[in-house]
Amino acid sequence: MDLIIIGLLGGLITGISPCILPVLPVIFLTGGAQSAKFDGEVVPAKRSRPYLVIAGLVLSFTLVTLGGSLLLGLLNLPQDIIRWVGIAVLVVIGVGLIVPRFERILERPFQRFGQREVKNRGNGFGVGLALGAVFVPCAGPVLAAIIVAGSTGRIGAGTVLLTVSFAIGVAVPLLVFALAGRSVIERIRAFRSKERALRIAAGVAMIALAVGLVFNVPQALQRLLPDYTSPLQQELADSEEVSDALDLGGLVTEENKDLDKCTNGAEELESCGTAPSIAGIQQWLNTPNGQAVELESLRGKVVLIDFWAYSCINCQRSLPHVVAWDQAYRDLGLQVVGIHSPEYAFEKDPGNVAAGVADFGIDYPVALDNSLSTWTSYRNRYWPAHYLIDAEGTVRHISFGEGGYAETEKLIRELLKDADPAVVLPPATDIADTTPDVGSTTRETFLGSSKDVNFAGDTAYSAGTRGFGFPGDQPDDSFALEGTWTVQTQYATPSAGSGSIRLNYHAAEVRVVVAGSGEIVVRDSDGQEQRIRIDGTPRSYALQEADAVATGSFVLEVPAGVQVYSFTFG
Repeated sequence: MDLIIIGLLGGLITGISPCILPVLPVIFLTGGAQSAKFDGEVVPAKRSRPYLVIAGLVLSFTLVTLGGSLLLGLLNLPQDIIRWVGIAVLVVIGVGLIVPRFERILERPFQRFGQREVKNRGNGFGVGLALGAVFVPCAGPVLAAIIVAGSTGRIGAGTVLLTVSFAIGVAVPLLVFALAGRSVIERIRAFRSKERALRIAAGVAMIALAVGLVFNVPQALQRLLPDYTSPLQQELADSEEVSDALDLGGLVTEENKDLDKCTNGAEELESCGTAPSIAGIQQWLNTPNGQAVELESLRGKVVLIDFWAYSCINCQRSLPHVVAWDQAYRDLGLQVVGIHSPEYAFEKDPGNVAAGVADFGIDYPVALDNSLSTWTSYRNRYWPAHYLIDAEGTVRHISFGEGGYAETEKLIRELLKDADPAVVLPPATDIADTTPDVGSTTRETFLGSSKDVNFAGDTAYSAGTRGFGFPGDQPDDSFALEGTWTVQTQYATPSAGSGSIRLNYHAAEVRVVVAGSGEIVVRDSDGQEQRIRIDGTPRSYALQEADAVATGSFVLEVPAGVQVYSFTFG
């Protein structure tokens, strides 16, 4: 009952938020739009049409949110294909509403099932299914819990219950609009006599929504409008009862429930329960014959669990400290275990991870947590994240993100002393903390369509092949493309010949994550040129390594056959 109430409440708040505005015209008009004329007969829309529109939306939203990502992963399909199918369906239905002849063409395949003529009774369920596939409600604590459970495959009865109740909560305000549309059309004679115009208006609204989704217009609209529901969402997020209820689908278990007792970055040792086990690992690196490491077998040692990903710039700045601690204290009772939890699909490839392990000089055990099982067991949400475990197997310290290395090392030394009072420790390691201040560098920049950041071109940035051009006045901290590029979900690559990228940045260190085969030519604003030979799986290559943060610009000439994933800055 708690989950039902929380789901409904979270859905209701979302259902009255600005993020539902783009779908309201479609909901309003399709809730009462009549069918086309067949042989001079007007077939009225079913009275159940508004309910079926919303039922279709609830069903498809629930299925896509919970199982869409997992299914697409199993089929090795792009994660945004469901969205594009939904957009295409909206366009097809919209054209059918405007052009009855086209609607009849769509119905012809069904005539083989024995019907002389298929008359569109206008039930609206298909419209709802399409809307649910493309409907992206505002994020909040309830939706975040659903997405995490769905993406990690931890879908239990509680998760399904929460998702359905959330979808119903969102649907209630939308149903009000759909019923209002039907009521207006039924009660006002002028509308009843304008059946054709209403169908055209509904079709235009549907096509306009589809086009807007292609160019991310709803997101731009949401940025312009103040979110008047944010105080309600925040109040929901701050509730301890809600937080406890939303840690479902295996996120909070008897094994990890005490991790909340640790304070992020605390300067003193705390006691946060027995460390969760390392589970669901696809492969181990740097262990004899790939043998798994069990935490129970490490009793008597101090253990540092490091969650990381090899192309993550934050992890790259953190790893020198972790490697130094391993080298300084391994023979004195410290065991470092790296948990490689991927963000990109290419980070799941064992060969890519092994190359990253070699690049960073890591020779402690590394687990490939491709299903995010151990990540979820620790209820982790950060790259990097450090969990310090004492010789008895109790978590004593947690540190999320970069920084705080001196404090973490101090606590490592304390635990080593507690485990063996006779141990003689060397001086503390002396690795410079290069963690940049928040906002002091350009943010990590992605070129894939699923997570593009900082694009500054004049052409819409979305998946597909199209021509690009540099803008006349490119903003700071942005990138632009020139030439014909194919943009995939995780990278961009020239479709033929070569293409250029112009990057404006402020940072001391600039790196690019690329893969494929070819030579990139890099020119800075002073005309200096460097050439980087690319051959193989995705890796991070340095474009600049300076001592101080500065503003600059690069132009990269990229040949066909090279895939550019992201730029990272330090």
